[in-house]
Amino acid sequence: MIRKLPGGYRDRAASRADAKRLTELFNAYATSRVGEAPHDADELLLEWNTPEFDINRDTRVIVSPEGRIVGYGEVWDTHAPHVLVHVWGRVDPDAVGRGIGSWLLEWEEMRAREALLRAPEGARVAIRTGIPECCSESKGLLAESGYTPIREFYRMVIEMDGAPESPTWPAGVSVRVFDRANDLDPMVRAMQDAFSDHWGHVARSFEEERKQWVYWIDSDKDFDPSLFFLAECDGEVAGASFCTAKRPEDADLGWVHMLGVRRPWRHRGIARSLLKHSFATLYERGKTKVGLGVDGASLTGATHLYETAGMRCIRRSVSYERELRPGRDLTTQTLGDANAEEGSHDQ
Repeated sequence: MIRKLPGGYRDRAASRADAKRLTELFNAYATSRVGEAPHDADELLLEWNTPEFDINRDTRVIVSPEGRIVGYGEVWDTHAPHVLVHVWGRVDPDAVGRGIGSWLLEWEEMRAREALLRAPEGARVAIRTGIPECCSESKGLLAESGYTPIREFYRMVIEMDGAPESPTWPAGVSVRVFDRANDLDPMVRAMQDAFSDHWGHVARSFEEERKQWVYWIDSDKDFDPSLFFLAECDGEVAGASFCTAKRPEDADLGWVHMLGVRRPWRHRGIARSLLKHSFATLYERGKTKVGLGVDGASLTGATHLYETAGMRCIRRSVSYERELRPGRDLTTQTLGDANAEEGSHDQ
């Protein structure tokens, strides 16, 4: 049983017709907290259509007595083994302090507890969410609700006032762009390998990973295979960098969504070369800045790599967690000594 909303307010599931208004709400919140508007309605619709996500089951909007949407929450529990449930929510800045955020957080937890019925017996199950480091009111709400800060993530950017340095590829390594017809399965397997060393990673089947990639590649109108770079060695995909030249908040900003190198090919400079190649290509596309998101304490040393490549942290976010059930942790937390290598990020 969750608390009541303020008088006259009501909740319902989101609908696709809400995408524009919700994007405005998200951007109003982001502008008030971090000074930018990074959200896009097409991206929101793309997320809602993700396989296994159910907009009726997994979202809630809060409507004011005047009929205005003032709050939103969503729950992501779309993949086995259902041990880590991600929740996310926003409240219109003009409606903060009315108990809407508390209601949404309670609803998210109630929905997240359904994972307990699907998670393996004896496995630890937790809820996780992230907020900008500067959001003091959200920190207080999460603390009161039993959440603990567990990790910092960085937004890093490089500003280029001229053509960046070209990469020097290690001997035997070459780079090319992604070819869906021939590269899909090798790429998926390579990224499964690379990101198994990502903190918080939960192993999924190849079929699930492939289904997710197929959806994003085939459904995202902004997907550009000419900005999806594969590093190849001896006929195998050794690493990849997946970029975009479009960001809603800044026309001059390119973005590295994913960069990873498989274990057998680490410590050869492939990650650095992929990063430099990404910088150079995005610069050729007219971008004077390139950004990415990364685990601030990356197990594979990604943060240090980006710093030495000229990137700097411009903003921090904090990941919070609440344990729903103790048990055996199925998420990646540490690396063995043999695997402490240059690595990966995904954002």
